[in-house]
Formats: sequence, structure tokens, C-alpha cells
Amino acid sequence: MKLCVIPGDGIGREVIPCAVAVLKRVLPDLDFVEAEAGWDCFQRTGTALPEATLDAIRACGTALFGAVSSPAYKVEGYRSPIVHLRQALDLYANLRPTRTLWSAAARLGGRPQAVDLILVRENTQGLYSGRERMQGEEAIAERVITRAASERIGRVAFELARTRERKTVTIVHKANILPITDGLFRDSVRAVGQAYPEVAVNEMLVDTAAMMLASRPAQFDVIVTTNLFGDILSDVASVWGGGIGVAPSLNLGSQVAIAEPVHGSAPDIAGKGIANPSGAILSAALLARHYWNLPEVADRIERAVYAALESGTQTPDLGGQATTQALLAEVLRRL
Repeated sequence: MKLCVIPGDGIGREVIPCAVAVLKRVLPDLDFVEAEAGWDCFQRTGTALPEATLDAIRACGTALFGAVSSPAYKVEGYRSPIVHLRQALDLYANLRPTRTLWSAAARLGGRPQAVDLILVRENTQGLYSGRERMQGEEAIAERVITRAASERIGRVAFELARTRERKTVTIVHKANILPITDGLFRDSVRAVGQAYPEVAVNEMLVDTAAMMLASRPAQFDVIVTTNLFGDILSDVASVWGGGIGVAPSLNLGSQVAIAEPVHGSAPDIAGKGIANPSGAILSAALLARHYWNLPEVADRIERAVYAALESGTQTPDLGGQATTQALLAEVLRRL
């Protein structure tokens, strides 16, 4: 097996080596190929995603992507490399699980809830389709939803749900306000569900889903939704798992998978040695579970990360004083 490693910008360069160190411990025969992408790459080369990087990802079949910075203003020729990758490699499914980090959930007030959910996000369409334009004094963005893309993300959700204990899919949409686009999404996913009689199907409006994820997240098992809704709702859910620094994700296609922590490049803390590597390490575990079909390896990694965090070895984003390297050392010790 081969893995293309793309640290990117900012803290990506600090947390991705931690995930690589963990993978070397549990998969000593895994080969690593270095590649580059991001804002720094753009400033040096004029492209945020070199063709050589795309070629390396295709050749490896998998990649571990750190984080990239984006300019605060429009820059001619710059395009988000991760969005570009999702579309160029047809990475149509984004998986974002959340499990309770008890030490973090206890600080939210009330009684912590046993959360174990996975959000399945359509990853190539919606408002992230890249169709924006100026029309006079109007700025217009087109939201693209197709039956084919809705059906295939629905199949991902139902296939996941049938392997889980609760076997429940919640379709999240806003069809009361967007009856054509979200109506098509909802109806397409429901139609797919008819082939999975063992899986229960619910649906919920996105605003209600946001409220429930903030207050009663334990009710959810598998959530399937559109691109922008999934991006936002997964961040809401991540609070119960320790926040953005702990949240992992996997961009999954039919030929290629790219693991990617949810957090950004965090330029305010880059270089200080205090970034939380948990999201990057747990993203590597998703790669092992959902692409390499190595659930035992994924279980080992996840147990080590959560045990390390619950033991009190926590970086400042979780209220602790541990450095990036200290948390990595504790994870490796537990492995």
C-alpha cells in the first residue's frame, strides 16, 4: 500500500507528521510519497494544486491531506485545492464521524450524552459546485443537485447504516423552502432506501437538525445531507467529540480516498507546537477502516487517541497544556 502525504499550510505541517508516525507504528510496510498543495505552494509555483500532486494521488490511490490557507481576498488563479481535488477525483462522499469525548462533553453543561454518529455529506455538488458569477450588481451562486449524485450518496449512507447497531438513516434537507433541489435530494435518497428494508429512515429539516445536534445528538445514527448543510452540521456535532481539533473526515470516491482533518491551517497557532494532532490521526484511522478495509487497525488507532485524550493529555484547544509532540507520544505509548 502507498499513501500520498500532503501537509499543506500552517498546522497541517505539524499534525500530518504525527498521523504518519502513527501509521508507521501500526502499518510498518506502508510506503509514503510526499507531495505539495496549498497557498504557500501557489505563491511559489503559481498553482495551488500541481499536476504532479494529482498524479501522485492517483498512483497511490490514497492521500492524507493536512490543511490549506486561503487568501482573505480574491486572488486571480487561486482555487481551493481540496475542493478542486474532490471534483477532479470525484470524491463524492465525505464521512465525518463524531464520538463522545467525555472530558470535553462534561464541560458543555448538563449530563454528557453517548454520541456515536456519522454524517455522510454529498461532496461534489450543492453550493460548492463553483458556479458563481456577477450579473450587474447581483452576485449569483447556483446550487446544483442531481438525481445521480443524490442516489449514490444515499447508497453510501444506507450501506454504512446496515453495518451499525441502530441501523437508522436521517435525511436532512430544506425541501419546504427549496422544493426543487432539496425535494430531488430527499426523494432520491428515500428511493434508494427502499432497497434496505432493515434500515429505518427518518427525515429532518436542517434547522431542526442543527438544534438537535446541539442539544440531543445521541438520537442520531447516520445522517445524510447535501454539501453545505453537511459542512456546517458536522462542525456543530464535533463539539461533543472535543471540537474541530479532534474531528476527522474522509473524502471517498470509487478509485481514490483522501483523509483530511476538519480543522483549517490555524495560522494564529502555527509553529507554536500546540496544535491538536487528534483530527489528523483519526482521519488516518478512517482511511484504514473505510478504504483499506483494516477495521482492527482503525480500532487500535481510535482507542489509543481517545484513551490519551481522556487521560488528561490534552492540547490548549481542549483546555490542557500538552504540546503536539506530547500528545503524539502518549498516543504512540498506548499503541
